[in-house]
Amino acid sequence: MSDGIRAEIRVDGPTGCPATRLVDRTGTTAEDVTRAVSADGERVVEELLLADPVGVTVPGVDDAGDEHDQDVDGSEFQFVFDYGDHATYRFERDRDVACPCEVVEAHDCPATDVAIRDGGVHVAFHVTDMPSLQALVADLRERFPSLDVKRLLRSTGDAGAHNLVFVDRGQLTDRQREVLETAHDMGYFAHPKGANAGEVATELGITRSTFSEHLAAAQSKLMDAILQ
Repeated sequence: MSDGIRAEIRVDGPTGCPATRLVDRTGTTAEDVTRAVSADGERVVEELLLADPVGVTVPGVDDAGDEHDQDVDGSEFQFVFDYGDHATYRFERDRDVACPCEVVEAHDCPATDVAIRDGGVHVAFHVTDMPSLQALVADLRERFPSLDVKRLLRSTGDAGAHNLVFVDRGQLTDRQREVLETAHDMGYFAHPKGANAGEVATELGITRSTFSEHLAAAQSKLMDAILQ
C-alpha cells in the first residue's frame, strides 16, 4: 500500500472564485465550502457556511434572507439555511474557473476542508505519493505564486498500522526555509552531494558558519516534529 499524504495549502490574493469576493465584501469568513457539478457538466454549484453576525448583509440577499440576486460578477448568492450565528448560502458559476479547488481536482484529488479566512483560501487534499504531491504543488504554484504549503501529514506503516507524521513549516523562519530550499535545490542533501556547504553559503550570500547555524536550527525543528 502506498504512503498517503494529506496536504493543507493557503492561497492569498485573487483566485477567480466568487466566494472569495463575497467574503471580502462582507468582511466575514467562510467555512465548509462544498461543490457539486451540474447535470449538464457545464456549471458548478457551491455552498458555503458564512459567518453572519448581526448587521452583516450579504450582497444579493435581502434582509428577510429568502431572496437572491446577482453579485457584481454575475454570480447568484442564494440563502439556504440559518444556523443563527452562521448561515449557508449557495451560488452557481461556470466550470474551469482558475481557482485552487479546480486545480486540485484536475489532478483527480477531491478538495476537502475548504475555507476562506484571513484573506486567503485554505484547501486540504490527499495524494497517494510524493511525486503526485510535487506535480500538484508545481501546478498550483504556477497559477498562484502566493501558494504556501502550510502542513503535510504523511501516513506510513505496515499491517494496517499508521504512523502519522505532522510537519508544520510555519515553525521555520523565512531565512531557515530559504537555507533549506537552496540547499535542497543545489543537491546538498543528495548522495553524492551536488554542492558542499561552502557553495550553498556562497549562493545565499552568507558565511559557511552562518549557513551551518541556520541549517542546524531548521533541521532541529524538523526532527523535533518527526521524532516526538
